[in-house]
Amino acid sequence: MAVASKIAGFILNSSWIRRMFEEGEALRKEFGAENVYDFTLGNPDVDPPAEFYEEFHKLAHDPIQGMHRYMSNAGYQETRGAVAHILGEASGLPVQANHVIMTCGAGGALNVVLKTILNPGDQVIIVTPYFVEYKFYIDNHGGVPVEVWTDRETFQLDVDAIKDAINERTKGIIICSPNNPTGVIYPAESLQALGEVVAAKEQEYGRQICVISDEPYARITYDGKQVPSIFKYVKNSVVVTSHSKDLALPGERIGYLAANPRMNRVDHFMEGAIFANRVLGFVNAPALMQRLVACLQHICVDIQAYQEKRDLLYNGLTSLGFEMVRPDGAFYLFPKSPLADDVEFVRMAQKHRILLVPGTGFGAPGYFRIAYCVDKGMIERSMGAWEALAKECGLEGPRKAEWDAEQADVAERG
Repeated sequence: MAVASKIAGFILNSSWIRRMFEEGEALRKEFGAENVYDFTLGNPDVDPPAEFYEEFHKLAHDPIQGMHRYMSNAGYQETRGAVAHILGEASGLPVQANHVIMTCGAGGALNVVLKTILNPGDQVIIVTPYFVEYKFYIDNHGGVPVEVWTDRETFQLDVDAIKDAINERTKGIIICSPNNPTGVIYPAESLQALGEVVAAKEQEYGRQICVISDEPYARITYDGKQVPSIFKYVKNSVVVTSHSKDLALPGERIGYLAANPRMNRVDHFMEGAIFANRVLGFVNAPALMQRLVACLQHICVDIQAYQEKRDLLYNGLTSLGFEMVRPDGAFYLFPKSPLADDVEFVRMAQKHRILLVPGTGFGAPGYFRIAYCVDKGMIERSMGAWEALAKECGLEGPRKAEWDAEQADVAERG
């Protein structure tokens, strides 16, 4: 049966992430999985924290009567309350359970928010580089995506560019911090400036503009950095997130959306979002996962392990001549491609059995993404292949001799 022409077109331009992962299957069959260095998927290689299993065992051995039945479309009150409490701690605002909806991951939450706020033809600004699914989510609900580049050297928000892009059709702005794919955190100063711009534009055009902060990596931060609360700086804002990364539960599809309690007509927004959650077919978030995460709002996976992997790859690749912004969070690197054509570079990397995603997939040709949420041993094994790839591209890093000496010392010590 033929699919819709729009979907056929989307398939042709759909996720480079999945495409490169699938192409890697052939390499794994030919060379063995241990000899293929797959950096394509942001799929955590770690298991959930011990506290998750403790709560799981409690529920399994002492189940709550009716725990698998339907509940309110917004989710269990106690779970929403636990989420509201931690958001209130971060923002200093009176976030209540009735400002939270439990959702099927951050993707579900984003679709619920967009369904709630968009009329056909409304525009949603997305900052480049961006998570590729944003465009499809916006299209799902009749919206029009508008791409606005971040600063090309730092990947920080270009608030002036966002200001210039806002017009009478703008209904939303999506930001992601720490960012996928760059790993940068947007500081409080940028969020403050964004909030001031949005407030001024709302007054100019007489319409509400919703800033949607996509935060699945908000607890995965390094070097003492923290993600500022969007609620402090933007009145009409919504947080969407999931526990896929911070609790290593990507397959469980558990997340939430939360509205700023200061939002204009916040109760009306929440009423619409609860309705959208139902009619989009999500109905409600998984009951068992809601029970579990209610007790885990202050728990996170081992961040130190991710930081060690970041440092290993960042130091190694920059020593070989690759150029990139050092990420403050998430688990991605986003280097410049040594070749003008990032897709050609990714193909070249495959010859060295390194699997990457071209920046084109994130709206940013000329870069490529590395997901380092992988086994540390694989990163260490991959360094010889990276060195060969760098040599083929004509790179010669300023610290190459130092790196070679470090690697020789590691080999000698076993």
